[in-house]
Amino acid sequence: MGIGQYIKEIGRGKDGARALTREQATDLMGQVLDGEVTDLEIGGFCLAMRIKGETNLEMAGFLDAAHTRLHKLPDNGHTTVVLPSYNGARKLPVLTPLLALLLAREGAAVMVHGTATEDKRVFAAGVFNELGLPPATSAPHIAAGSAAFVPTEVLCPALKRLLDVRRAVGLRNPAHSMVKLMTPCTGKAFIVSSYTHPEYAVSMADTFALVGAHAMLLRGTEGESVADARRTPQMDVFRDGQRHLVQPQQAGPLVKLPSLPTEVDAASTAHYIRAVLHGDLPVPTPIALQVEHILQEIRSP
Repeated sequence: MGIGQYIKEIGRGKDGARALTREQATDLMGQVLDGEVTDLEIGGFCLAMRIKGETNLEMAGFLDAAHTRLHKLPDNGHTTVVLPSYNGARKLPVLTPLLALLLAREGAAVMVHGTATEDKRVFAAGVFNELGLPPATSAPHIAAGSAAFVPTEVLCPALKRLLDVRRAVGLRNPAHSMVKLMTPCTGKAFIVSSYTHPEYAVSMADTFALVGAHAMLLRGTEGESVADARRTPQMDVFRDGQRHLVQPQQAGPLVKLPSLPTEVDAASTAHYIRAVLHGDLPVPTPIALQVEHILQEIRSP
C-alpha cells in the first residue's frame, strides 16, 4: 500500500503540515514496522516528522501499532517498573542500572529496555554486563525483587531498525519517543520516562494523559530515566492519565554533592554502583527520592 499519502500530509513544512488521525498514525507505523515500505519512504517519514513534530494523537497511534507487535513480557502478577534507557552517558555516569537494582532490592520487579543509539556514549547494557547481568535473549519472566535488561531488538526487531535510522540521517524520529512511552508488559506496568528538552515534557505528558498511563515523568540525567544525582528534578506521576506532582524541583544545588565517579565508562560506573549497593557510598538523595516515589506508586492499591 505504501505511506506516500501520509508523507504528503505531514511533509508540507512546519506551517503547512497536517496532523494525522490516531487511526492513520496506527496504519502508517504498522506498515513501517511490518517492513512494507521502502527505505526512501522511511527516510521521508522520519524527516517530515522531525520537522513537524508529533501530536499526542499521532503518538498514541504509533504506540497502538507498536503494542500489537511487541514481544511483551509475560504477566508476573505484579506491577513491573519499566525503565527505558536509550540516551546513555556523555558527561555523567549512566545510573539507570543503579535505580533498577535499588528498586529490585526493595522487592520490585524491574525491566530496563534499550539499545545504543549513538556510537560515542556509554549505555546501560555495558554497565549491566560489568555487574554480571547479561542482556536477556527473549522476553523474560521478571519476578518480584529482580531486575533484567532487555534489548529493544528482543521486544521488536523492527523498532530497533527504526531507531537505527538516526545513525544514517543524524536526527531523532518518532521511535525515540515511542520507546520512552510504550508498555512492553502483558501485566501491569509503571513506566518511568524522561525528557531532555521542555517541548518533549509537554508532548509526552499529553500522550500519557491521552492513553490513560500509569507512569512517572521527569527530566532525567542526560535523557536517562534516572534522576540527576546532583539536583532533584520535578517528578510527576500519571494515574490513569491524571497528572499529580509528587516531587517539586529542588530550588538550589545540593548542600553536598555526591561522590560520583570521575570517569563514565561502564567499568567505573559499575564499580560505583556496587559501592552504593554495598553501603560503602550513600545513595544520592535525588535517586533515593525517586525510588521512594516509585515504590509508593506500585504498592498503592
